[in-house]
Amino acid sequence: MAVQLHVAHSARVAGVGVIAGGPYYCAQGSLFTALYNCMQPGTWTPVTAPALLKSETDALAAARAIDSTANLARSRAWLFTGSADRTVYPAVVQALRDFYAGYEAQVVLVADKPAGHGMVTERSGSACDVSEPPFIVHCQYDAAGVLLAFVLGTVQPPAAKENGRLLRFDQTRYAGGDARGIAMDDAGFVYVPQRCATERCRIHVAFHGCRQGAAEIGERFVREAGYNRWADTNGLIVLYPQVVKRYSPFVFNPRGCWDWWGYTSATYHTKSGSQIRAVKAMLDRLAE
Repeated sequence: MAVQLHVAHSARVAGVGVIAGGPYYCAQGSLFTALYNCMQPGTWTPVTAPALLKSETDALAAARAIDSTANLARSRAWLFTGSADRTVYPAVVQALRDFYAGYEAQVVLVADKPAGHGMVTERSGSACDVSEPPFIVHCQYDAAGVLLAFVLGTVQPPAAKENGRLLRFDQTRYAGGDARGIAMDDAGFVYVPQRCATERCRIHVAFHGCRQGAAEIGERFVREAGYNRWADTNGLIVLYPQVVKRYSPFVFNPRGCWDWWGYTSATYHTKSGSQIRAVKAMLDRLAE
């Protein structure tokens, strides 16, 4: 979802950090393609070609369904794939690197850590090579800090402990009054450092992964992913929007994933996508 928000709103979103994610519009609106080509590609189901995706992305920009792709050349993209990840193969993240390279973005791919499928931290979560809930793994590697340092350019060291406030807010007002109708939870979270109560701060959006929302693992991701202490010393508000499992025939999301294959609508990956619109509305509110 981070890639979709970045590409759709590249005029406003300056950079992106991605752990175990594929290129923009990889799934092409197909669950089959999402599960195979974009997670575990093989001989008969290769990862969707970055050149094809670039062509389709350019067409969307020409139609003004997303922001101009010229913005991507000024972007920074930090990517990570764990060598023990058997959920999303490294080739998928490599395709994302190639997608961004096609736009001459500043891109770096970290691929030398023995991590499973999950948010990589210094000390929180399961053993490094584990790929199971809560999908937070301790690898003696602060992915959140390294990500922020690359995307922001320069950062101050993190606070010794959090000194801001983790707030729960109503997501329904940003989702057209029916968050569950687009597989979003009724509540989301936002971390606000003390300094941001009196000064203007930048915003970082931290999207949880599949089966990693608060409805699944409580507040573990929003408290343990590693962003909050960096936010305190670098003037960052951290937005943690939330999605939930849905089993409706109209919105089928059995693993609590963000929509990256089209379960909400055919325009899920554009500015008119319902989840992208909701998160954009949250950003607009925080920027007031």
